[in-house]
Order: sequence, then structure tokens, then C-alpha cells
Amino acid sequence: MIVRPSQIGVNADELSVRSLIYFFIELENLLHHIGKRLRKSGETIAIAEGVTSGFLQFSFSQMKNAGQFYRGGLTTYTLDDAASVLNIITDGNAPDFVSAEVAGKMAQKVGALYNSDWSIAVTGFASAAESANGKLYCYFAITYKGKIILTEKLDLHSRTKSVNAQLYYSEFILGCFKIELDKQYAQAEADPEESTN
Repeated sequence: MIVRPSQIGVNADELSVRSLIYFFIELENLLHHIGKRLRKSGETIAIAEGVTSGFLQFSFSQMKNAGQFYRGGLTTYTLDDAASVLNIITDGNAPDFVSAEVAGKMAQKVGALYNSDWSIAVTGFASAAESANGKLYCYFAITYKGKIILTEKLDLHSRTKSVNAQLYYSEFILGCFKIELDKQYAQAEADPEESTN
């Protein structure tokens, strides 16, 4: 049997463009659901991000009537700026800054800064950095009313393209936020008195 090479001719740049297109197509329903839940609950959200470099904020800005619930966010791409803007004390060592603890502090600080009910923060690496031993990973945290309700670490293959890493991190975090939002919504429906406290 003779195997012929594919005639598709897809190079790495075309894959990045396709990844971006698929990201937005799949994201549409997710964003619609999140926006609808936030509008219905009357709750607000703020974002602090580094590694995703604005993808999360962009996503929230695309939701219908985003001004009703999206308070705003911060993007700080360097570790020093993130520590300074959010007043997070570290020893300046990148792996120490990219941690669950720091993601949690970032989420709490941005939530307090914007006086939001919900907040999301993410810190990590989208390209193989020496300080991360060539690994790609991020930590993210979600808070509700100032309390950290979820922190996770995402690991990616070291050969993942930066833009694909940022898209994957963003989509995964939004999916986790949808789950936490649905849990809170279900709890509020089951016990309306408890949700107002």
C-alpha cells in the first residue's frame, strides 16, 4: 500500500487561526449561558489575568448586556506588575508566583477592587519558560463573595503553541466558572432564604 502525503497543506499558523475560530464557535453557547445566569441573578464579576492576556476579559465583554454584570478586570503580564498592581507579596521567584495561593489572592484582590460578587484570576506560563523548567501550566481561582471556592492547576504539553495554551486555559476556566455558577444558582433556587445571606 502506498500512502500519499495529505494535500491539505495545513501549517502551524493555519492551525492557530483554526484553533481561534473553533474557540470562538464553541465559546458562544458557553458565554450565552454564563451571561444569562449572571443577568438573572443580578450578580457581578471581575477578572485578574496574566497568562491568558485578556482572553477572559474579552470573553465577558462579548456577552449580551455585559455592562449589567461585568465590572472589569486587570491584565498584568509580568510578575512584577501583577504583584505591584494587586499588592501581592512574593519573593520575585516566578514559580512561587505561579501558584494556587497566588491565583487565590489575585481573585480575592480583584473582587474587592471592583466590588464584585464573583471573581476569576489566572497566572501561569503559555510558553516554555526557563523559570518553569520548560513546562506549560497555569493556576486559576474562582471566588464567590470574597471566598475562594475553586482553585485548579492545568498542565499542558510543552510543545503547545502559546496562543493555543491561552485559548485552552480560557475555555477551561470559563467552563469551570459555568459549573460553579450553576451550583450557586441551583442552591439559591433550592433555598432562597440562604442565598440572600
